Amino acid sequence: MRVMVLVKATTDSEAGLLPTTELFDAMGRFNDELAAAGILLAADGLKPSSNGKRVAFDGASRMVIDGPFAETKEVVAGFWLWQVKDMDEAVAWVKRCPNPMPGPSEIEIRPLFEMSDFADVVTPDRGAA
Repeated sequence: MRVMVLVKATTDSEAGLLPTTELFDAMGRFNDELAAAGILLAADGLKPSSNGKRVAFDGASRMVIDGPFAETKEVVAGFWLWQVKDMDEAVAWVKRCPNPMPGPSEIEIRPLFEMSDFADVVTPDRGAA
């Protein structure tokens, strides 16, 4: 099972405050553990939403919205992509993670869709694997 592990933004991360050397090293050690366990597929931090853009869709219409985005708690500050056996394993790993922010923070775990989830709608010409 693949999961996206989302580190939610805080006012500090949205202000562009970089982690301390200690936190950077602790996260590096955690990422090394994930890699050694064969779980880590990808990981990265994201710059504050003030550096980003959103594209809003409404039918054929497209509207570009410049950051920063108002709801900090809804913004992602970083992510991991993991291969785990189940959600319980993902939760266990997140509980071992150093707090990614200097104060209160939140990490969200979301399973990715796999092609098997679309078995009822995938046609042979769409390359069901």
